[in-house]
Amino acid sequence: MHSGPVIGLDIGGTKCAVVLGRSEGDDLAVIDRLAFPTETGRGPAYAQGRIFETIREMLAKYHLGGEDLRGIGVSCGGPLDSKRGLILSPPNLPGWDQVPFVDMLQREFGVPARLQNDANACALAEWKYGAGMGTRNMIFCTCGTGFGAGLILDGRLYVGANDMAGEIGHVRLAIQGPVGYGKKGSAEGFCSGGGIAQTARAYVLEQWQQGKKVAFCREQAELNELSAFKIGEAAQKGDQAAVEILAETGRWLGRALAVLVDILNPEMVVIGGIYARQTALIRPEAERVLAEEALLCNREVCRIVPAALGERIGDYACMVVALWSGT
Repeated sequence: MHSGPVIGLDIGGTKCAVVLGRSEGDDLAVIDRLAFPTETGRGPAYAQGRIFETIREMLAKYHLGGEDLRGIGVSCGGPLDSKRGLILSPPNLPGWDQVPFVDMLQREFGVPARLQNDANACALAEWKYGAGMGTRNMIFCTCGTGFGAGLILDGRLYVGANDMAGEIGHVRLAIQGPVGYGKKGSAEGFCSGGGIAQTARAYVLEQWQQGKKVAFCREQAELNELSAFKIGEAAQKGDQAAVEILAETGRWLGRALAVLVDILNPEMVVIGGIYARQTALIRPEAERVLAEEALLCNREVCRIVPAALGERIGDYACMVVALWSGT
């Protein structure tokens, strides 16, 4: 890794963040961070303008010019074309259609810029600075709004023919089940935040139909507002219904992990987001099912661990893209 300041851009449907960091040898540290709502309803030009304005503010604050930067890295939900630097109509960024974002950044700031989807960027971050340091075959799984994977195979990031490698969330695990990635019973349907909320609503309705009460959801208005965060809060307080919902999530996660472990034979799977925050409640069932479903020789060489970078992973992900040379 080079030494010197870098800019990282974490672009999401809810918020965007501009991160200033410094790379010193094998270390990478955040110097400053500014975030703002994406406000997708105001169109892509609004968020793109805010991003450029915030970069200029950050550089001025620290008396830096574009020539002082080692590079700019962009982490963004796909689909995208990392080779051509194009953002290709991500579902959570309406109107961002064929946006030549890398070219826009390079023209404005005169510095090399790179683009990766968020799962790949997080995989690089955990591989270089987190739980996956020292591995050659590692998978990073997102576990938040969506469920996907970034793949480090034989010591390199693997993106596939068109940047779509690792889309484990689209794999159907059951004929029926929560909807995720446009598909009933998909891994994303069972293992994402939205999927957990769907599972919770179905569970609560079943309990009500049997005349039973659920402490974390007592009326229809609350049912419509259920979220993975609320389920996690209730489970942490010992609510047995919430504990069972997360255990069910763990069981389906174990099936998804078995697919990855048997096909790719990694030495480690790192999981972020909800799993990292609720490891104690999700891991036991996930590992039990993984042990049942995966080949013994494959699971014996693979560790399943929570992301080490925790809530900082988004910042590290976009910064490491700025420094990543493709090797």
